[in-house]
Amino acid sequence: MPTPSCQVFAASAISLPVIENRCRLNSPAKSPETVAKGSTPLPDITVIGGAGHVGIPLVLAFAESGMTVNVNDLNENTLAILRSGKLPFIEHGAAPLLVKALADNRLVFTSSPAQIRGSGPVIVTIGTPVDEFLNPVTAAVQRCIDDLLPHIGDDQLIVLRSTVYPGTTDWLHTYLERLGRKNKIAFCPERVVQGYGIKELAEMPQIVSGTSPEAVEEAVALFNRIAPEVVVVAPIEAELAKLFNNAYRYIEFAATNQFYMIAKSAGADYTAIMKAMKHNYPRARTLPGPGFAAGPCLFKDTMQLAAFARNQFNIGHAAMQVNEGLALQLIEDLKRNYDLNNMTVGLLGMAFKAEIDDTRASLSYKLKRTLQTTARAVLTTDPFVTTDATLMPLDRVVADSDLLILCTPHSAYRDAELGGKPVVDIWGFLKNANVVY
Repeated sequence: MPTPSCQVFAASAISLPVIENRCRLNSPAKSPETVAKGSTPLPDITVIGGAGHVGIPLVLAFAESGMTVNVNDLNENTLAILRSGKLPFIEHGAAPLLVKALADNRLVFTSSPAQIRGSGPVIVTIGTPVDEFLNPVTAAVQRCIDDLLPHIGDDQLIVLRSTVYPGTTDWLHTYLERLGRKNKIAFCPERVVQGYGIKELAEMPQIVSGTSPEAVEEAVALFNRIAPEVVVVAPIEAELAKLFNNAYRYIEFAATNQFYMIAKSAGADYTAIMKAMKHNYPRARTLPGPGFAAGPCLFKDTMQLAAFARNQFNIGHAAMQVNEGLALQLIEDLKRNYDLNNMTVGLLGMAFKAEIDDTRASLSYKLKRTLQTTARAVLTTDPFVTTDATLMPLDRVVADSDLLILCTPHSAYRDAELGGKPVVDIWGFLKNANVVY
């Protein structure tokens, strides 16, 4: 297996290989298939998990590049939403691309591996979860691949897209060899910010790796269709690059959250401190503001990296303790100043980050569960989330609460009328509010 040094290719720099690979990507791997006039088009590419948060931006980017995409996903309800021309969650810039892709007949919707058609690349957006002990569940990748194998040909490129435990790409190559398969294997990690995948896929380099020169060549050709440039490294380097990116962000958030708690314990205004630190001082410009560092990736990937490092990733564990502990520290501080047992607390924002509707691994819910053991009642609201039946309108939460906590800094809250109620604002986000913490 090759271990290439890092190589960067601008899209225009390999125009001839791209043309050659496009021909090869559409060559038959199983028996030749033909499409009758007026029937469903034969896909150029299949995206497994194509109706998910990672899949949809990728599907629409490839469709916009002129490819016909098989959107393969077990969730038939989500497929039905896409087929109707709507999005199942917030993805900025995706709506017009979806309408156009449907009008151009660029999308094929399927809900089982047996419905995979065509001989083009198969991109798998199923990553490696962690179990209750924060160890990676690598069997999830194997189960997905085992389900796919009876329905794809030996010549087809398999691209792992979501985070995988380091070594998974090479392991998959060896596993398929033992089964007598000859599929080309690539790992091309997704690194976009959730909700802005459409924009960032068009702007950011794509990391590409493969377990053979042929896999690398085809993956480079594929991602040059949608990316401004491609960076080629060995599979283990691509896997670590993905984990390092997310762990580094998580550590950055931990640093600022630790600074925030130190400032708070000293009775100092951390917002004022940050302004002083950053004013015309470029070396501090990347320091993020404090707040809940959550979601389905940063914590999970930091813990996967810790597992890979045999739990010798002390800074990662420290970051987890700070970020996960922030909500608990907030409650302990409030208990010293308020009689929470006789108060109704309102939580503003339940999504894991601003301007999206995704609640996965949201620390807002950790805060809610802990407060429910202390406060008289806990009320919640969010302008975007539609999956929580307990959410209430903002004005009702404000009216019925004795204390408000800004959990997610949605723009709708910046100038909201909060009735003069005391508000906890870790983020330093609100204007004209009675901020008490």
